[in-house]
Amino acid sequence: MLGNLLQILLLGLVQGAAELLPVSSSAHVIVVEKLLGLDPSSPEWTFILVMLHTGTMFAVIVYFWNAWRRSYFSSGAAFITTVRHVVLATICTAIVGFALELLIEKVFLKGGDMETLFAQLPLLGTALLITGILIIVSGIREPGPGQGNDISNSTACLVGAVQGICIPFRGLSRSGTTISTGLLASIGRMRMEVFSFALAVVITPPAIARELLRLIKTNPEATKVSSLVSMALPGIIGMVASFIAGLLALRLLSRWLETGRWRFFGVYCIAFAIFVFALAAFGF
Repeated sequence: MLGNLLQILLLGLVQGAAELLPVSSSAHVIVVEKLLGLDPSSPEWTFILVMLHTGTMFAVIVYFWNAWRRSYFSSGAAFITTVRHVVLATICTAIVGFALELLIEKVFLKGGDMETLFAQLPLLGTALLITGILIIVSGIREPGPGQGNDISNSTACLVGAVQGICIPFRGLSRSGTTISTGLLASIGRMRMEVFSFALAVVITPPAIARELLRLIKTNPEATKVSSLVSMALPGIIGMVASFIAGLLALRLLSRWLETGRWRFFGVYCIAFAIFVFALAAFGF
């Protein structure tokens, strides 16, 4: 029991930090699961991963609430504009994300399991490498402090489409690719950060619901009261760990973005990609 709790605590810390930093939480969690010999498809770990995502979502809300209130709720016009941008981005995310999933599952996998495909370490490493290069390029070309444009309808659609690409491709960091896309489109640093995580809060509940539905569909026994009670305490521990790690990660992200060190996240992604390729070479 103690060993499981320590594993959950470790996963919570990894998920909370990596989910909100531009370094791909899915890649980090998959690598940690492989190193610990865990089965992420089991009902217990599926439920715990759902709780970890819930913890990071609350961390985003707590951390950005004041910024959203100043920027998005300052007036009726600001609120309407923000809603329009978020809706446009989310629609583009849904269209691109589900279209890619359908294409991959029906055409390339012939009805196979996409989760199994993107748990392969070489694909994870490749996605991390792409993320790292994108972050470095955007960090070199990003607007200076206090500079940059506001988010427009077209930029919101572009960012939403890029976010949609991240849905099926494990290893592509959602925050890394969306913020980098905004920076390359000359959007101000902090405007892009605040908008990116506003989108995260919108898409996280459907993602959580999707995982719960998958759990119910594949493991109906997990929905029994006795099973839920046994999973509740480990899930809460993981959620608290991911919440705390998420708050600390967001503070680091904001500091590095404000001080022009965004590209260093890209260097980390490339280094981690090399590590993932090494693990794959050794048969993990």
